Amino acid sequence: MTSRERLLVAMNLETPDRVPVMCQLSFGHMVQQLGVSPVQLWFDLETFAKGLVTLRDMYQFDGILVSLFGHDHDWVERVEHLPAESGLARVRFGGIELEFPLDDLPTVRQSAGKITPSVEEFSPQDLPDELYYIPVSQGLRFYIDRNNRFGIFTRLRELVGEAYSLHGEITSPFDYLLDYLGYEEGLIALIEAPEVCHQILGHFTGRLVNLAKDMAQQPVDAIKLSSPFAGMGFISPEQYETFVLPYEKRICEAIQSQGKLVYLHTCGAIRDRLELMRRSGANGVECLDPPPLGNVTLEEAVQRIGTELFIKGNLDSVNMLLQGSEEEFQQSVRQTIQTGKRAKGFILSTACSVAPYVKRERLQQLVSLAETYGRYG
Repeated sequence: MTSRERLLVAMNLETPDRVPVMCQLSFGHMVQQLGVSPVQLWFDLETFAKGLVTLRDMYQFDGILVSLFGHDHDWVERVEHLPAESGLARVRFGGIELEFPLDDLPTVRQSAGKITPSVEEFSPQDLPDELYYIPVSQGLRFYIDRNNRFGIFTRLRELVGEAYSLHGEITSPFDYLLDYLGYEEGLIALIEAPEVCHQILGHFTGRLVNLAKDMAQQPVDAIKLSSPFAGMGFISPEQYETFVLPYEKRICEAIQSQGKLVYLHTCGAIRDRLELMRRSGANGVECLDPPPLGNVTLEEAVQRIGTELFIKGNLDSVNMLLQGSEEEFQQSVRQTIQTGKRAKGFILSTACSVAPYVKRERLQQLVSLAETYGRYG
């Protein structure tokens, strides 16, 4: 069974030869392991594509997650390099000044003009007609080149052929809402201006549905729908049901209408909304952060949703992979595999991204452990 076949079988709730392995890697981890310029890795399609393949080969993962797409072919001409401070690379791109550390995502140091309007100033006419960016983190956007939206997927298929599963990523309308209004202002608006929130969510959802359909026509097997701020630490189950579920459900349906699989990614504590997430119609779910990062044990998740959704998770990247002893690490992986195998479909993975300073040798053990303890039959 090839790696791609293994993942597809698990995601379709069938039994592969062994538990598949596929982790999401943090940008900081990628930079450190590849030893490339973070500016180059962020902006350059070829560097990013080859970096993803190098890391897949390094860890022998069964699939590759493509979290950034729409790379600008002319980025070299558009990027202005600024004097470095404290060894950090600094550039200006599209009026935004970015600072690139070696162990994390770039940070926005300065923006040209005000990005986020207040709720009182909101007008539907101010919403962007075109979905031209990915809201990566607070204030940080990855800009999508309309003439090269999906070139990364074509290039990766050229590099790896059909052997490995490729997964795309779409960001939830809820993230676009928080990015548009500002994170604190957006969360307050859920209570004080729900009608405005629904206008914004509906606007972005319509455009994300079209983007999702287009991405699903690319050489991908599945698309991750990322909604990191939809957990218990930010909103209640009632708010999730009102402001997240109906909009994500539309995107799930759009992806599945093109014959592709979709899974939800929500960080942190989600124990009180597992069944709500299932109602989205998604095929699978991650991260299922275990305590203390979250509040869901894998055993409970398997019992509650493991017959209807594939589960991707849920190793603790910080307390176990980074800080745990070798004995604790190996025991955690064995237990995760043994518990996950009780679900109809299971993919061994870190709960969320691999922490930047996790040692290469730790991740290189995951596939061998899955070969030893994750065989079916």
